[in-house]
Amino acid sequence: MNSRIRLVSTFVAIALLLPALAQASGTVPAGAKISVVTDQSVSSKTAKAGQTVTGSVAHDVTVDGKVVIPKGSAVKLSVSSVQASGRLSTPAKLYLRLRSVTVGGKTYTIATSSAGRTEGGKGKRDAGFIGGGAAGGAIIGALAGGGKGAAIGAGAGAGAGTAGAAATGKKDIEFPAETRLAFTTRATVTIN
Repeated sequence: MNSRIRLVSTFVAIALLLPALAQASGTVPAGAKISVVTDQSVSSKTAKAGQTVTGSVAHDVTVDGKVVIPKGSAVKLSVSSVQASGRLSTPAKLYLRLRSVTVGGKTYTIATSSAGRTEGGKGKRDAGFIGGGAAGGAIIGALAGGGKGAAIGAGAGAGAGTAGAAATGKKDIEFPAETRLAFTTRATVTIN
């Protein structure tokens, strides 16, 4: 009975170890997709270029049917490009780049594309605020004081429109914890 338990225990241990030993080696080619989930939040308002962000691999990375980078492997990302939102025409942007992955206790440097986004431009919307304010001011000024009043009203309206655009214009980008980002490798990396 004791030898049967030992035999079953040995078989189970081997069955569990073989996939773990087989999965942690291979070469990830350039152009491979790696999906990552962040562990912490990062914002265009406070982030700095080069800042480190941690995360983990979201899906197994396989090559020829073999797992090379297992799901859950720790990764380090860095902020590759960031710009806080400006009040009038500067849109926010925030991009991260995958820098390293840890597999089987070993850390591998990896070169990838950047992933992130740039907030849409606000130029047309701001021009609408400013132009609309100028037109409204000109109409009110014309009604109140004729031609001279229209000029004064247009200037006052444009100023009010500019203030309105500035007051409503800031919109930063935030990637909360557990944000999923996809990266593409730029060079091969061998995992052993």
